[in-house]
Amino acid sequence: MSLDVSGQFRYPSPDLAWLSQRVEEVLEPALPIVDAHHHLWEEGGSPYLLAEMRADVDDGHRIDATVFVQAHYGYRTGGPAHLAPVGETEKVAAIARAAREAGCATRIAGAIVAYADLMSGPLLAETLDAHAAAAVGALRGIRHSVSRDENFPDGIVLRPAPAGLLADPAYRAGLAELGRRGLSYDAMLYHAQIPELAAAADAVPDTSIILDHLGCILGVGPYEGQGKALFASWRDDMRRLADCPNVAVKIGGFGMIICGARWHERALPPSSEELAEAWRPYVETCTELFGAERCMFESNFPVDKAMYSYRTLWNAFKRITQDWPDADRAMLFSGTARRLYRLDQELPASARPISEAADA
Repeated sequence: MSLDVSGQFRYPSPDLAWLSQRVEEVLEPALPIVDAHHHLWEEGGSPYLLAEMRADVDDGHRIDATVFVQAHYGYRTGGPAHLAPVGETEKVAAIARAAREAGCATRIAGAIVAYADLMSGPLLAETLDAHAAAAVGALRGIRHSVSRDENFPDGIVLRPAPAGLLADPAYRAGLAELGRRGLSYDAMLYHAQIPELAAAADAVPDTSIILDHLGCILGVGPYEGQGKALFASWRDDMRRLADCPNVAVKIGGFGMIICGARWHERALPPSSEELAEAWRPYVETCTELFGAERCMFESNFPVDKAMYSYRTLWNAFKRITQDWPDADRAMLFSGTARRLYRLDQELPASARPISEAADA
């Protein structure tokens, strides 16, 4: 793996020619899916915006809706610093509307998880209000990463968050404010921080917390080759977290290079059978501990697109669960995300295509 000048791991860009070497038949094309986690951005000369997103969601699986999660895209370059992230919400809302105007069958960015500084005290309310206005009815949550690991003092992909944020009274006040507004908190952290999240969840029981990427089990540096031991400790920590009724889990993010993914170094992309075999223990553990009603599948595209295609990813999840009860599968593939991100809530007329708004 290559390192940049500051010692951080880089996410490789998707190689479409490499990915095209593995084109599988779509399994169960009628199964409704809500992609619970993806980004939109222009990173490293590899944009992932409406055209790229549509190429994936229109590729055979039935993707009813998607949840956009902040990724530092399109920030405002002027005005107050605490409102700069609202530029991302403005741009994503515009992309969502463009998708509807184009007749896209998928409700792209039907829910928006934005960034706000939960430590900003009296400025937080103004930021949340601005996001809500910019999202035109689609704001559902906030993500303010707390990711840090003492083995990586300079960070891994991103700069490390300050230590102890989840226990900081100001941060917890921010979490509580989200609960008062009916907004969820997407938790981005590394596996060793899961106990910290459990303590925070206990402290803010009225705030819905959604753990991203199963807690992001690191697989690089001192963690490389420690899969069995890491799985055991992760499972124990997740068992404690599952005791918090206000916490749900996104299952995905397996293609992040910081988690040890190396599929992109092979001559051919992995098959969905290979992915299903690798991911099954994690999927089974999460659903056993939290129940399907608190678990949801995510693509984490375009980050994970460096390792496998959208079609292959969803085929893998379908293979893992092919013999599971229909009710559990419905929750994992769409129901949990639809409920927690309130995707059935009707859009305001201003967010609908012109033809629909005129009829309202």
